[in-house]
Amino acid sequence: MFVLLLILIVPLFGLGFLHPFWWLAAALLVFAAVRHGRDRGGGSGSEEYRDYRDRRDRQERWDRRYSRQNRARWGREDRRDRERRR
Repeated sequence: MFVLLLILIVPLFGLGFLHPFWWLAAALLVFAAVRHGRDRGGGSGSEEYRDYRDRRDRQERWDRRYSRQNRARWGREDRRDRERRR
């Protein structure tokens, strides 16, 4: 599709020498192609990735926070078990 836009833009610039309206039409197509190219490359996909990354980071923080607490609790329980065996 992008190649077709480029093929269309070149003759429109050429026709611009006959009438400036064609330069305007070509400029609008260039603008639309650039915007579409930007949206396609970094549009909703990057938003989905950002949501995924935020979820992943929250999960990692949660895991770190509670694994530390659990690790401390497990250590206390292990010490108690060792003391009971003696």
